[in-house]
Amino acid sequence: MQLFHSCSRLVLFLGVVVSVCSLSADDPADEVGFVSLFDGKTLDGWEGKKEVFSVREGAIVAGSLKNPVANNEFLCTTKIYGDFELRLQAKLVGPGNNAGIQFRSRRIPNHHEVIGYQCDMGSWKPGVIWGALYDESRRRKMLAEGNQAEIAKALKKNDWNDLVIHCQENRIQIWLNGYQTVNYLEKDTKIATKGIIGLQIHGGKPSMASYRKIRLKPL
Repeated sequence: MQLFHSCSRLVLFLGVVVSVCSLSADDPADEVGFVSLFDGKTLDGWEGKKEVFSVREGAIVAGSLKNPVANNEFLCTTKIYGDFELRLQAKLVGPGNNAGIQFRSRRIPNHHEVIGYQCDMGSWKPGVIWGALYDESRRRKMLAEGNQAEIAKALKKNDWNDLVIHCQENRIQIWLNGYQTVNYLEKDTKIATKGIIGLQIHGGKPSMASYRKIRLKPL
């Protein structure tokens, strides 16, 4: 009888371990509280130039590999968000090699540009800018960026990359495929802590940016 109870406890213990391990490896459990911002079929909930942004094979696609992009263009949410964690997958191909995700941003009236933070994608003369934090149309500079060697290890060129943007009060954190590129503390109290989320294609040489699996969890 004692042996039976011992074996029962062992089986129960192993069962709990297996359950916990399964739970930690299960994506749905990690997605609790997240709401999809893109239905994979339409641009409902977003606004922008339909001649620049379209839906193809479950992704929002911006730009063209055949023609230059005239200006920076943005597809923006119709809702405003403050503290949140945003998760999505992004891919960038073409010689233009510049795009990004705006957040806590706003449109400039009667203009193609927006003002706000951007999680950058692509590269420029100093190096790769995937996962860097840029201040679009405001301070117009990089606020924070990751280590070039680590970014090179994490980045999947011309393929889908997982991006996570975490905003809580005045702290902004960004991850690229699990590597944390940014842990930034905003010291300027005048900077907006709420705004739209926007998907960018940069003006210039032909380039195509794709975005999918876009979901957000309010904090």
